[in-house]
Amino acid sequence: MDDPFGTSALRSRVLDAWRASAARFREDANAEEDLVRGGYRDRVLIELAANAADAAAAAGVAGRLRFELREDMLIVANTGAPLDAAGVEALSTLRASAKREPGGSVGRFGVGFAAVLAITDAPRVASRSGGVRWSADETRTRIRELSGGVADEMARRADGVPVLRLPFPDHALPETEWDTVVALPLRDDTAEELVRRLLTDLDAALLLTLPALSTIEIVVDGAIRVMHARRDGEDVVIDEDGEATRWRVVTTTGRVHPHLLSDRPIEERSQSEYAVTWAVPVDVTGRPSLLPSSMPAVVHAPTPTDESVQLPVLLIATLPLDPTRRHVAPGPLTDHLVRAAASLYAQLLQRLPADPAVLDLVPQGLPGSEIDAQLRRAIAEVLPDKPFLGPDRLRPRDAVVADAPAGAIDVLDDVIGGLLPSEWSGRQAVLAVLGVRLLSLADLSDALGGLDRPSSWWRELYDGLASGHLGGPERDALGTLPVPLADGRLVVGPRGVLVPTDDVPGETLVALGLRAVDPGAAHDVLVLLGAVEATPRAVLEDPVVREAVARSYDSDDPAPLADAVLGLIGAAQLRPGDMPWLGDLALTGRDGEVYAASELLLPGSPLADIAMDDAPFGVIADDLVERWGADVLAAAGALTTFAMVREHDALGPAHDLDGDEDWWATLPAGASVPDMVAVRDLELVDPTRWDDALDLLATPPLRDAIVEPVLVEIEGRRMSVRSYAAWWLSRHPVLGGREPRELALSDELTGLYDAAPQRFDAAFLRAIGVRVSVDDLVADREGVADLLDRLADSSRTVTRSMLSIVHAAIASSEVAREAPAPDAVRAVRVDEIAVVRANTAVIVDAPDLLPLVGSRAVVPVPLSLAADLADVLAVSTASELGAYRVVSKGSKQDDHLLHDELLVEDADGARIRVPWRLVDGELHIDAVNTPFGLGRGRAWQSGEWSRRHLLTELLDRPYAQAELLAESDLDG
Repeated sequence: MDDPFGTSALRSRVLDAWRASAARFREDANAEEDLVRGGYRDRVLIELAANAADAAAAAGVAGRLRFELREDMLIVANTGAPLDAAGVEALSTLRASAKREPGGSVGRFGVGFAAVLAITDAPRVASRSGGVRWSADETRTRIRELSGGVADEMARRADGVPVLRLPFPDHALPETEWDTVVALPLRDDTAEELVRRLLTDLDAALLLTLPALSTIEIVVDGAIRVMHARRDGEDVVIDEDGEATRWRVVTTTGRVHPHLLSDRPIEERSQSEYAVTWAVPVDVTGRPSLLPSSMPAVVHAPTPTDESVQLPVLLIATLPLDPTRRHVAPGPLTDHLVRAAASLYAQLLQRLPADPAVLDLVPQGLPGSEIDAQLRRAIAEVLPDKPFLGPDRLRPRDAVVADAPAGAIDVLDDVIGGLLPSEWSGRQAVLAVLGVRLLSLADLSDALGGLDRPSSWWRELYDGLASGHLGGPERDALGTLPVPLADGRLVVGPRGVLVPTDDVPGETLVALGLRAVDPGAAHDVLVLLGAVEATPRAVLEDPVVREAVARSYDSDDPAPLADAVLGLIGAAQLRPGDMPWLGDLALTGRDGEVYAASELLLPGSPLADIAMDDAPFGVIADDLVERWGADVLAAAGALTTFAMVREHDALGPAHDLDGDEDWWATLPAGASVPDMVAVRDLELVDPTRWDDALDLLATPPLRDAIVEPVLVEIEGRRMSVRSYAAWWLSRHPVLGGREPRELALSDELTGLYDAAPQRFDAAFLRAIGVRVSVDDLVADREGVADLLDRLADSSRTVTRSMLSIVHAAIASSEVAREAPAPDAVRAVRVDEIAVVRANTAVIVDAPDLLPLVGSRAVVPVPLSLAADLADVLAVSTASELGAYRVVSKGSKQDDHLLHDELLVEDADGARIRVPWRLVDGELHIDAVNTPFGLGRGRAWQSGEWSRRHLLTELLDRPYAQAELLAESDLDG
């Protein structure tokens, strides 16, 4: 067999070296084993493809590569430069590549072919120029022939030998479409399984990392998969079985200065040329898309390494590698190439369409390795100065992104320089990494101040803002958003500005002196941001309108304001009293004079009919009534009935009410009224028309201002008092010429008070001061004083039972203790009720003293309240008038002393015979009145005075005890 590659000479040199030194054999065996088991354990296809790419590049042809797995054999065929003697020597020599000339060969380390030993022990390579093979078995045979130390060393290695050191001649490749064929008999099932997996995982990235290859065919068990790469402008399109993937590819090449190679191995120093490629998949429009999931996210140098790069782009660079060819070697060369790669990365982004998808390529997150971190840092330094953002290709440092809804950003494009379109604004985090300036909503609002734009532009802006989410923080940020007004001004902030409506057009608002949005710019979003929709009610409530109404009386011509306000009142459908301050609106009366609306009467109104002839009211002009109608004028404050005064947190008499100061004087010192409501002009009623006036006052809402008590606040406490209107009415002759407090509703007070008329309900009458009961009277000082006065009036009639009730109520009243004592009192003398001087009356405070008070009139009151009433009326009690000494002798009987005739000195010193007397706890009984005396005495002595009748009858009729006790059970 011919030996065109000089394999015999190669074998002889190696065998001679091994024969001379078993250590050399051991060294070669260890080196090859390190490669096979370490750096090249799963790289067989990649390394064979790299050799094919170098062959195609050397021949200057578009490389074709075919992997075919058949039975227990992997066949690899390629086009390109055929195998030569230098190549065979390189394949058979560790780390001595034949590719020493500059030119960018992929295989430049001289170790790649060793990867085949991961799957075979007998690789063969055939070219048209000749063939070569290697064999582990034949190598073992030749070593055994050497005997001595080498054979012993092989034995110690369990017959493990360096397969590729001894080449053998083989047949040349017959005439075929391929230039080189590599045959790899598979060692075992494990090798076959590995090959199948590697063939399945092989993807289009191989055509990008090895651009000298244009086509790769993969045949497994007869099934063919074809990948083909072609250039399309600046893109590479890879077709795989009819499915195309487009890649945007940028490449830079150059030479490095020798000093950058000074730390690299000697044979690498001649490789001064470098190449860097970035490739990213793109769609038909050129927008970048995700890397295929099958593609490992690692540095390709140009074959895959173990260096993770978590960028969504494929990196292919001639970075220096460590001896395993799996990791990038640090050093100045790597630093230089990283900077070159970063600059090229920016070019890649610039060559992509101006689409936000390009931001997906901006490095974010954590790096996957040290080289990844280096690349990210370098890219981050370069990108801010590279123009690739937006349709205008802005540099990131010159660009602005607005934190605003998309519609607003589109409107602002011609206002804010460098503003990125709306579709870019959602990528703020990425843009911040690039140094793009973020314009917040608040910044945006401030930046627009003083901007001269037509109202239609502002409306477009507001419409754009409304297209996004405007929660609380967003609304706060837009607090300074400029708003064009109908009068031509531009104001800061929508808050308080009025937005015209169909009911209230802009010209009306301007006429009222209000800040009205230019109708051309009006938008609902302004209301959301604090502007007020110009409803009639909202306009009326504007402080400017209120101020104008308050000053209208002093205006030279109040008519225009009156017309505007009355029109708003009608549109708002206000009711009288809804806005009390409208009563200050200046309107014209019949006499041509100007009045405040609250001083004008509507013709024919109820109040006009009952007011005094000289009341200081005007009558509203007829033309105003005809134009606006009674309802609108009444809502403006013109009077049809009594007007009401309302004030929050009233502190004193400042309401122009009749007797205002006197009413406040009835309140505790320092009191305030949180919600004061009062009826005014009561003093202007014709005295002969009070029946009609009360009909008005008894109708809501006036009735509520009378009947409902007023809450008064003092030192944090609250109390209820009579309303001003009720207080006023109670003191004036409004009920048939009588003051309400002179009349009563209850039979309980008949005789002391005249009956009130029945035309009004009890609650109303009671509120205006009509007396209802004794308890009501004694609840206040005024009532107590009036009651005592009436008791002392002999023209008033009082029944005996009523008199006792009245006195009991007075005695029980805390208020009554503060009332001045009366000069005269109502008392009983010889079974007749009479008015007597207080110093001639007596209050019986013990029942046995009742017959002993002499000629004095007795003020009737329950014994338990005798002392209290005596204090109120300044009347002496019976106990204070004398000692009431027992002057007769008695004999001891059980629990008492029995007297044949019980004689006691009365208050005047006269001896009086009495039924019983209790002195110092000792009971004295008159013999003639034994049952009566014992019954009363024992009841008083035991504190059961209310049972005196039962005890007396039991003594008088002891045989009827059961019946009497049963009857007592029925008592209340």
